[in-house]
Formats: sequence, C-alpha cells, structure tokens
Amino acid sequence: MTGMNFFRSKDLETTKEFYMEELDLDLWLDQDKCKIVKDGNLLLGFCEGETVDEGGTITFFYRTKEEVDEMYEKFKDRAREEPSENDFFQVYQFFAEDPEGRVLEFQTFLHHLDPYMEGIELLENRRSVREYEGEGVDEEVLGKIFETCRFAPTSMNSQSYYFIPIEDRDVIEFMAERRGSNSAPIAEAPMAVAICCDNEKTGRPKQDGDIGAYHFMLTAWAHGLGTCWIAAMDRDDVKEKLGVPEEHYVATVTPLGYPKKVPETPERKEAEEYVKKTIE
Repeated sequence: MTGMNFFRSKDLETTKEFYMEELDLDLWLDQDKCKIVKDGNLLLGFCEGETVDEGGTITFFYRTKEEVDEMYEKFKDRAREEPSENDFFQVYQFFAEDPEGRVLEFQTFLHHLDPYMEGIELLENRRSVREYEGEGVDEEVLGKIFETCRFAPTSMNSQSYYFIPIEDRDVIEFMAERRGSNSAPIAEAPMAVAICCDNEKTGRPKQDGDIGAYHFMLTAWAHGLGTCWIAAMDRDDVKEKLGVPEEHYVATVTPLGYPKKVPETPERKEAEEYVKKTIE
C-alpha cells in the first residue's frame, strides 16, 4: 500500500512551481484543480480551495548532514533557524515555510534506518563505496538482506546462488590482496560477502551468480550499506580460502559496511545514447 497527503491551496500555480522548481519534485499527476507532485516515495497533492491547509509539517529527509546544509543554503531566506541536532529525536534539522505558510522540515536521521526508498530512487542512487565506517553490520540487518535476496531470479528457478559472509580479518585481508588496488576496498570494510553459484543446479551459473550479486548490492544499499563490485574473483586461491568447490562460480567478493561518505553522482550519458536502433 502507498499513500499521499492533500492540502488546500489558494494559489495553486505558485505552490506547484515552488515544489517543482525549488524543491525539484516531479509532477506525478495533473488533475487540473489538483496537482500531485512526487519525489521518491513522497506524494503531495495540492488542490484549489478558498482556504489554505497549514496544519502539520511536510518533512523532507536526506541521507547526509551535508545535503541538509545544502538545502539550508538554498532556503536560508525562508528558514526559521540554522540546522542543528535534535538529541531527543536523533535528527539534524531545520525548519522553513513554503509560499503559503506551510511548515517544511529538512532533516537527516542520526541513526540507521530500515529501507524506505522506492524502486526508481534505489536504482538511480546506488553508488559504489570504497571507504567505510568502522561500525560492523548487525546480524539482524544481514538477515533481512539475505531474506530479500532469496527473491533474485535464476535460470529455471534453480535458486543456485549462495552467500558467504566473511568477518575474519585474516580472510578479509587475503581477499583484499588478490588483485592489488582493484580489490583493496575489501580491507576498508568491517566485513565482506562472497556471492557464489552452484553449477550443478543451473546451466547458467555466471548469469545466476551475477544477478544474485547485484540483487545483494541493491538490497544492501536500501539498508544504508555500501558495496563495491570486485571483479575477477572467480579464482582458485579465493575458492580454496573460502571452501568453495573448484567448479562453482564466484561472481564477486564485495566489501560491506556503512559508507564513510556517500559518493558524488557521476556524470551519465543521456538515455537516448544507450538506445541503438541499428548497429553500425
């Protein structure tokens, strides 16, 4: 189930422009007298009215304090105060107002969260992480990740992939040294995970293993955890160290941990550049 909040607006056009142009929300549905805007899993509806709904608070939350600071610089003239930490609610926040006087809160949580991103946001915002906090990954969180990963697709529903959590520092260092600088990020994380595939269960071990690995990386990101694809780890020495049968496929050995910082969004080509109607 999903939902949205509606507000009466005396100046619908100005309100729509503010949320779309200043806050970068998308127009999700235009119902003429009602405009519904969207960002991630947030849906806000504004409808023509003779009065303005000002009750409550519209809260936008971000992954980092730096993002909140960026929003403060953008809306400094509308802000009630500078951003600060709220110890009781464990958030970093500031408050502002929209053009019709509704209260806006911009914040980031100062603790880890259960998944909240919707699908498109998750796909567009996953990043490769190479620097990690020292904090370990809770067993309960790992369990939730693996629970989701069991839904990764496989050839003929073979369910041929499997995961090996690695927390032994000697094994982590061994993995980090296999490919020099390419595998070095493994040592920066509190743990690693090998994603493998049993070739006796499937005729497509590479495809099944790679899909299972990417499913794992997306799920980890949804839980606020970073990963990094380390290629060419389908090696005899890696398999021997992990006790993986020689004939099995190792898709990757990825570091896993909470990012020290969220990497900047890299430049991407436009969508039409990826679409080839003919191959020259």
